[in-house]
This record gives sequence, C-alpha cells and structure tokens, in this order.
Amino acid sequence: MLLTLDLVGIFVFGISGGLVAVRNQLDIVGVIVLAMATGLGGGVIRDLVIGAVPPPAVANWRYLLVPVVAGLVTFTLHPAVGRLERVINVFDAFGLGLFCVAGALKAQEYGLGPVPAAALGMATGVGGGIIRDLLVGRVPVIFRYGELYAIPALAGAAIAATGAELGVAHGVITVPAALVTISWRLLAVRRGWRAPVPRLTPPSPPS
Repeated sequence: MLLTLDLVGIFVFGISGGLVAVRNQLDIVGVIVLAMATGLGGGVIRDLVIGAVPPPAVANWRYLLVPVVAGLVTFTLHPAVGRLERVINVFDAFGLGLFCVAGALKAQEYGLGPVPAAALGMATGVGGGIIRDLLVGRVPVIFRYGELYAIPALAGAAIAATGAELGVAHGVITVPAALVTISWRLLAVRRGWRAPVPRLTPPSPPS
C-alpha cells in the first residue's frame, strides 16, 4: 500500500515540477531534473530522518523511473503556458495530500509516535515543493505570506497518524486523510484563505 501511495505521489509531484519547469522555459533536461527533484525530495528527507537507508529513491529503479516518465509526459503534453498556474496548483495539492499521508504512515512503521509521525508527514509533503521552488529561484509556497500549505499538510498527516495509531488499516485511512489536505489546499487557493499572521502595530511617529 505504501509503495503504491509513494509512486502515485511521486508521479503527481513530478508533473507539478515539470509544469513549473515548462513555465520557466527550461529544456527537456531541466524539466526531467525538476520533476525528479519535486517527486523525490520529500521522500528522501523522510527516509533519511527515519533511517530508511539507502532511500528507495536511489535503491529502487521504480522510484527513479516514475518522475522521469512524469517529466516526459509533461514536456510532451503540457497546455499553453498562460494556463499553467491553475494546473500546477491542482497537481501540487494532490501531491501534497498523498505525500503527507505516506510520510506519516511510513514514519509510524519505523516506530515513531503519532505526533512526530505527523510532523514528518508534513515535512514529506512540503519538501519536494521547497526544492522545486528554490531551483527555479522563487520563494517556496510554504514561506509565502499567509499561504495555507503546511497547515493542510499537517492536518492530513495527523489524521493518518492518529488513525494508524488506533489500528485503522492503511487502506481505510489513506483516502480521507489525503482528501482533507487536498480539499483544504485547493479551497484556500480558490477562495483566498490565509493562515493566521501577526498583527503589526504601525511605528510611532518621531517625537
């Protein structure tokens, strides 16, 4: 189950990375590299933290093949550049939902409790997107002012980790946990929802 969830998440995030590369007018090598970085980055971070070494991203050929295919598909079939932002957001939200759940469940399989597993699930979900954005020279989504990104990822990871702790089968908890993250993220983008930000008092006028 976790293998399938990982590979689907890698493919979806790979498409997200490929679309960003296309929008930034990278060549086919750049598209594939960005697809691989986006699809594999979060999982590698997770595996190194929990001691799953060598990470499957370098030990299993399927983990390397899937983002390459995603990059080639995106390079060949991408829509007009002017319409990419909405498509990127959709694929990014699906990748976020799938990866935060997969990260939390795998962390628990390696002995972590529900709280650290949820935190690591969130890190798995946002890691690939951070690497993707840094490679193309833009501020990562997670660091943009008031952007609801990490919070939906943490919510989905927490649901997955809590369900697994209570003995719920992975196949049962995966879909609702991922849907919470995906739906929350897409609604935030569509409706302009923002995370809480501090209220700054204006500076006092000079005396």
